[in-house]
Amino acid sequence: MSEPLTSAVASTRAVLAAVKPEQLASSTPCASWKVSDLVNHIVGGQHYFAAMVNGQAPGGEAPDFASGDFVTAFDQASTASLAAFGGDGAMERIVHLPFGDFPGSVFIGIAAIDTFTHGWDLAKAIGQSTDLAPGLAEGLLGGARGAIDDSLRGPDGKAPFGPVQDPPAGATNADQLAAFLGRVV
Repeated sequence: MSEPLTSAVASTRAVLAAVKPEQLASSTPCASWKVSDLVNHIVGGQHYFAAMVNGQAPGGEAPDFASGDFVTAFDQASTASLAAFGGDGAMERIVHLPFGDFPGSVFIGIAAIDTFTHGWDLAKAIGQSTDLAPGLAEGLLGGARGAIDDSLRGPDGKAPFGPVQDPPAGATNADQLAAFLGRVV
């Protein structure tokens, strides 16, 4: 059940490991975030997923992961996240999110899409190839198309997803997913 999230973590970790300190101030496809903000969101997201699955309130102010060894921080946080999703009853447990209540079996898909897509954002921001995990991207795109409707779309910072964008002809699966989620590819 955790395979898509495990694969998304591996894909995003590889991108995180390629970030150089001088790139932290660079812009990203998320208009309101610099690379450092995105790194903090990626690492913090894993902590958030673990807390939510374990029925805990997310912690207070998140640390500035980007100012330290963010790859190790991501490894620790993603280990906790995957362990939480693998816990007894985690797939059946109802997780209370700001935009609705979902069983863990649905939330794990949301976590996989979030983890993978922000890895795509980071790859785009640092000039790395965005042709990430084609099989995983294809599966996540199929799931996203079936789960994300226009009520979840809006301006950057105001809604979970932007308006659907048209990917260029021949776009990779990861680029198609990013465009579906509102990124300009």
